[in-house]
Amino acid sequence: MSDLFRETFVGSILNIISKGRICSYPEQRPGFRAPEHCCPDWQATHPDTYRASASSSSSDQTAVDIKTGGKGRNAEKEQTPDQRDSRVEEAPDPRTDIQPTRSTPADAEKGWDPNLVTWYSPDDPENARNWSSAKKAFVTSQLCLLTFSVYIGSSIYSAGSEDLATEFGISQIAATLGLTTFVLGYGVGPMFLSPLSEIPALGRMWIYIITLAIFVVLQVPTVLCNNLGALLPLRFIAGFIGSPCLATAGGSIADMYIPQKRAYAMGIWSVASVCGPVFGPLLGGFAVDAKNWRWTIWIILWLSGGTLAILIFTLPETSATNILLKRASRLRKLTGNDKLQTQGEIDHSRMTVREIAMGTLVRPFVLTFREPVVFLLNLYTALLYGLLYLWFESFPITFTENHGFNKGEEGLAFLGIFIGSLLTYFLFSLYSYFYLEKEFEQDGMYIVPEKRLPAAFVGGISLTICLFWFGWTSGPSIPWIVPIIGSAFFGIGSFLLYQGVLNYLEDAYPRYAASVIAGNGFFRSCLGAGFPLFANAMFKNLGGPGGVAWGSTLVGLLAAMMIPIPWVFWKYGARIRKLSKYAD
Repeated sequence: MSDLFRETFVGSILNIISKGRICSYPEQRPGFRAPEHCCPDWQATHPDTYRASASSSSSDQTAVDIKTGGKGRNAEKEQTPDQRDSRVEEAPDPRTDIQPTRSTPADAEKGWDPNLVTWYSPDDPENARNWSSAKKAFVTSQLCLLTFSVYIGSSIYSAGSEDLATEFGISQIAATLGLTTFVLGYGVGPMFLSPLSEIPALGRMWIYIITLAIFVVLQVPTVLCNNLGALLPLRFIAGFIGSPCLATAGGSIADMYIPQKRAYAMGIWSVASVCGPVFGPLLGGFAVDAKNWRWTIWIILWLSGGTLAILIFTLPETSATNILLKRASRLRKLTGNDKLQTQGEIDHSRMTVREIAMGTLVRPFVLTFREPVVFLLNLYTALLYGLLYLWFESFPITFTENHGFNKGEEGLAFLGIFIGSLLTYFLFSLYSYFYLEKEFEQDGMYIVPEKRLPAAFVGGISLTICLFWFGWTSGPSIPWIVPIIGSAFFGIGSFLLYQGVLNYLEDAYPRYAASVIAGNGFFRSCLGAGFPLFANAMFKNLGGPGGVAWGSTLVGLLAAMMIPIPWVFWKYGARIRKLSKYAD
């Protein structure tokens, strides 16, 4: 775990300040054996050091490992000359660890570039894919904590909206704008911030820590503001700046797990994501009952601040391109060979400012609106996400007005969704182990994307069941436990639907996964931000038991109409992807 600390925010700072004496890397320690492939000049001037620490590994195998990024001889076949010579507007395929090389004329016969810095061996311990299962699980738990501490910022606010409206002398709809602007912020944010984590010089860890630190600071003026004009911009900026974890965490998980095993980590991260909307009303409800709406923001401050204090010591860098870039810098300093570069540095040195802007800022929008597969599935998940926030507004009517719950007890009613999600995760893990893993090819690196979609079939049906069940059991004459049991189907449905759709998009667009997932979050948040504004009026004006039955019926019918969408892509998805220049 000392290697893990070395890659954290504090570990990186200590390494820089001490000039490599603290939290040192192998290249910064005495007696380090410079790799044969990238330091020929250094070896020639330090033969005794080189021979003293050299291993007996085959030089032929070393050449193959360097050429293929540590994946062996078979990996050489996976790239054509066109792919090796292409400009890096097209990202490396994350289904393999291959980093293409550009041979120099002197090394054309060897087939590899002696100045290309890559993994030292297939089991290089600095490669996140080679970490132990315990280390991967620990880092995944840190990503879950980060996601929860930001995601809770939306729903916890809603518990205090009535109290805020009274204090500021505004309408309930105006008070709801504090929720809307936050959700909109963390939908727009990933479109600009998440692609930055793909830049080799930045990596993921620094983006997480810096944005979380700003998020924490923003809570102070938010909790102290006394008018809506100050509150709304602060809420939007907080959502915007806190957003990278909501999209980039999936990229961090992909850094550590091969696609065959990725679903387990993505599943538990999805459960953590559900915890935000579920536990927000619970914590916020008791806080408002005990104090006032400002205490919901204090909870966000304490939770995110505590998370920041933990993560600066425990969250390491996982991006292969960033880890290799730092290795290249150390090797250049050690050897004096300024020609040593990683593939990421080579790629970015050949890109214009326009190409970099296209890759980091424009591409998420291009993929979202020009790719039919991405657009329709984003629209599907966005509508369901909007329905989630729409449906949440029926909880106060059902449990406060119909069953006499206070704010804190109303928050407890959301636990049915969490329990449904948790149980579904275990069942989904069994499904993945006994069925889905067997569908992978190429040593667990590739699956036909459409085989991810059956989970979404079940998810769409479960969501519809939930909405009808909850709506028609929400009246005061029916025990409160019955609608809570029905709400568990929402946890089942949303978990399975997002597992199916998001994994499908990542597998269909592996080179642009960060951009695709950012676009999905943008779509979802835009609808999630708008629906709560008219939700309360809709449920109260449609009539029925407590005003909820017919409102839930309407929402349920909309969800039912969307059930066929993943079935369409199950049948025609492969054909549609062949027409795309971005999909694989």
